[in-house]
Amino acid sequence: MITIYDIAKEANVSAMTVSRVINNADNVSDKTREKVESIIKKMNYMPNSSARSLVSKKTKLLSLLVTDIANPFFTSVARGAEDKAMQMGYQLMLCNSDENVEKESKYIDMLISTRIDGALIAPANDSSQKSILKLSKYNIPVVLIDRHIKGLKCDQVLSDNETTTRRLMEHLIQQGHKKIAIINGPLDIATARERHQAYCDTLTLYGLVINPNLIQQSHFFHDSDFSDAIQQMFQLPTNEQPTAIFATSNFLGINTVKSLKKHHIKVPEEVAVVCYDGVPNYTDSELFLTAAEQPSYHFGYMGAQMLIERIENTAPEEPRTIVLPAEFNIRASSLHKIE
Repeated sequence: MITIYDIAKEANVSAMTVSRVINNADNVSDKTREKVESIIKKMNYMPNSSARSLVSKKTKLLSLLVTDIANPFFTSVARGAEDKAMQMGYQLMLCNSDENVEKESKYIDMLISTRIDGALIAPANDSSQKSILKLSKYNIPVVLIDRHIKGLKCDQVLSDNETTTRRLMEHLIQQGHKKIAIINGPLDIATARERHQAYCDTLTLYGLVINPNLIQQSHFFHDSDFSDAIQQMFQLPTNEQPTAIFATSNFLGINTVKSLKKHHIKVPEEVAVVCYDGVPNYTDSELFLTAAEQPSYHFGYMGAQMLIERIENTAPEEPRTIVLPAEFNIRASSLHKIE
């Protein structure tokens, strides 16, 4: 394989000079440029990113670190980020933390050693701050996606958790439901914490009781199983049992319906279900579950754009926050009025 050093030897110049020619640097004479370009063409040399980065100090490489690539939300985020990166002449490296802070930290160390130009990150949880700050020490810009971390100053693309949760809850309340359960993720994750708070605030706003027995926590993975939690809620006295459930993610929504069916509880006749985020291309749940669907593609696309602007020094000095609204799709899982 022809390398930059082969070109330099043939042209009787330094590898740095060849790199300057490849990167169209100004400090190369016309005679030398023509000579090097002629040899590059003759030897059919394909410049690589390492050669370019010798002069530009840029690798044109971005990373996207997500928490669960099996989740259709993050799959779509990745597509949006990749499309924008390619459009702007960058490549995208995908990493998956599995909601694990230690795994996330190892990835961040690897990204630093790879000399990425910038990182899009959906943090595993609040403890991710320590490892994300390591990127700042190396002047690597970061844009947070979906989840924010208090005190971490950087650009971010987030969901309107408060408004979206309130609208889902209000839909259930308008259907006549007064005993609404929540199945949520860990509260050390910003999205789970904000959706929990909005759930409580909405119940209080409408004068409804916040019953701790109707508040359940799981994790956001596709294999979450809370059949026992569902069973416990429906073993409560009849006047405490939920008539509706708010699941705070797409997989929690899908698995809620599965758990209810396992216990022969009919949806929506016996209990209504709504969930935060959609479930595209995931069994027939897409046509059944009432959901507030986030514009996941735009999380990635806009996040990548903000990151590249930060890398290329075209962004404003102060960090920016973009909050994207959700699209509401009312479907069969919640269309049963309580009289």
